[in-house]
Amino acid sequence: MLIPFAAAVLIGLAVLWPGGAPAHERTGVGFDRQTQQATVTRVEAVGCGAVNATGGGASATGGSSTGQRAAGTCKKATIRVDTGKDKGRTFTEIVQPDQTRQLHEGQKVVVAYEPSAPKDLQYSVTDVDRRLPLALLAGVFALAVVVVGRLRGVMALVALAISFLVLNFFILPAILQGSNPLVVAVVGASAIMLIALYLCHGPSARTSVAVLGTLVSLLLIGILGSLFIGSSALTGNTDDNTGLIHGLYPSIDMSGLLLAGVIIGSLGVLDDVTVTQTSAVWELHEANPSMGRRALYRAGIRIGRDHIASVVNTLVLAYAGAALPLLLLFSIAQSSMGAVANSELVAEEIVRTLIGSIGLVASVPVTTALAALVVSADRPGPAAEGRATGPAAARGGRGRRRKR
Repeated sequence: MLIPFAAAVLIGLAVLWPGGAPAHERTGVGFDRQTQQATVTRVEAVGCGAVNATGGGASATGGSSTGQRAAGTCKKATIRVDTGKDKGRTFTEIVQPDQTRQLHEGQKVVVAYEPSAPKDLQYSVTDVDRRLPLALLAGVFALAVVVVGRLRGVMALVALAISFLVLNFFILPAILQGSNPLVVAVVGASAIMLIALYLCHGPSARTSVAVLGTLVSLLLIGILGSLFIGSSALTGNTDDNTGLIHGLYPSIDMSGLLLAGVIIGSLGVLDDVTVTQTSAVWELHEANPSMGRRALYRAGIRIGRDHIASVVNTLVLAYAGAALPLLLLFSIAQSSMGAVANSELVAEEIVRTLIGSIGLVASVPVTTALAALVVSADRPGPAAEGRATGPAAARGGRGRRRKR
């Protein structure tokens, strides 16, 4: 059953392979800006009144506009560009005292470059350079996975790297090329699922059952997503980033992109649930090979109910945490719960959460039933073989010899 599915995934990858994202003219908005690495070389205190009087305005780091303060102590930071054609060039930027991000000497920052601006305004600080702490954190994560998981942990890291490669070199460019986001997401997620599960858990009947359970659940999520995203009139164009994407590539189906995100976002949790349920049924069979399919299914479902309760709560809290600033804004506005839930920003998260949760809940009985069916049709486990060669078997043999 899985061989035609794997062949279809390979064909889909070959047909939809984009060969790179299409080029476009930079807009200079958001992430679509030219950026360089830079270093803050000097920070000195200056009077905000003097700065405003001479026309010093807001910096790119989020300061207040010209003339809003007549007094106080601001900072004038000197920044040196470290990369690009203007390497070594310096510029200054004013930091207001109430800005969230304060600059200090020696700090690594990211600066935006706008070639059409006047020369003294071409560069501005947009963010802090966080590559070093992020790299250290990634190293700690990889070390923890390898120490605890050993060889399986190494395989998990390899699978994670392959997942990022599929995402960056297939899913994202294919969507930008104009391919149907739903089809791209299904093909890409299926490829990730096959590679990750078989690489981490090895080619076996147990892994194949987990793959089948994940596939069925993904299909259910795709069907429900298509139905309810369409009936809820969710456009998928709800913030500045999605608006910029739609402006640069008008041919992209934004509601389809939303559905693709639901499918890909649900895949990781689905893998966890299906693998756990399959392993639970297999271990139950190893512990008691005499259990029939129905008994294995009932025992597996009892385990799955506990798993459902924790996983669904985790998924809901994860989405709520991601949307927490938005929820705070609605709380400040003192809007009713109905008005908050009806807004597209929140309705999008509700639909995403509920569809993913339904897929997770459905994956438990589906995977448990498949596992019970397959494992009960397999040969007896080691426990049964052990009993066949134990003392009882020896007594039976002596009895047969005496009878003869």
